Amino acid sequence: MKLPTKVTIKEVGPRDGLQNESKFIDTKDKIEWINRLSKTGLSYIEVSSFVHPKWIPQLADSEEVLKSIQKEPGVTYAALVPNIRGLERALNCQVDEISVFMSASEGHNKQNINKTIDETFPVLKEVVDEAKKANVKVRGYVSTVIACPYDGLVAPKQVLKVADRLLDMGVYEVSLGDTIGVGVPTQVESLLETLLKHFPPNLLAMHFHDTRGTALANVLKSLEMGITTFDSSTGGLGGCPYAKGASGNVATEDLNYMLSAMHIETGINPEALIDSAFFMEEKIGKKLISKQMEIARNERSGNLDNARTV
Repeated sequence: MKLPTKVTIKEVGPRDGLQNESKFIDTKDKIEWINRLSKTGLSYIEVSSFVHPKWIPQLADSEEVLKSIQKEPGVTYAALVPNIRGLERALNCQVDEISVFMSASEGHNKQNINKTIDETFPVLKEVVDEAKKANVKVRGYVSTVIACPYDGLVAPKQVLKVADRLLDMGVYEVSLGDTIGVGVPTQVESLLETLLKHFPPNLLAMHFHDTRGTALANVLKSLEMGITTFDSSTGGLGGCPYAKGASGNVATEDLNYMLSAMHIETGINPEALIDSAFFMEEKIGKKLISKQMEIARNERSGNLDNARTV
């Protein structure tokens, strides 16, 4: 098995993880959580979103959060931006990097952005152009790269078309999202075979949701095909407000465990990561579902039957 020696994990919990939570998390708790994540060894944290609060009320405090966190050297603090107004707000908060987003499927794009795919490109290009003028890097998200809750299966060629346009605009990386978590390794292989004929692997990242328990298997297939950047969310938090039934992202602590046990460097301290997950679990008020957290619960309660061995 040919595998990389080092992988970058991009933590999206404070944005993608919280956006679907119905209980509003206090701003001070978000700030504290991000500050804790900053001390885990993560090199990238997506802090919030500058989407209009009417659409994502959980992240209405994005400006206060971004202005109040304690930034650690070597950590990139990013935010999701939908349009020029969102970009202006983000730049006012001295964001390190922004992400633009759209879907590979028409149905999800219309539900999520209220535009067709072709109507979305000019909006995003304006954002990318202005961000680059401000010397801020731009990352691109493409949702529903395997299947769409409205349109069904999505052809790899359609994903290629969208990714190509985003890269042509000037985004430095495209994160490919299995938004509803239906993908399996054979589908990931087919998708990446198509895209890697046109782009080097360092331009692509993978963003897997674990709705059906296949996220880590899909990560492994991606690793085998040369991908070295993965999005994840502490505690497995997450979901999409515009994709019914979509559950959380692959858990950062589960992803980190697998990679570390395979002797792939991540730079992340697993104990600090688990502690940060338990902090947010308490604030959310519900049990988070990652495997590593369940093991840690057993260890902390004295039940060591399922204790970690690595």
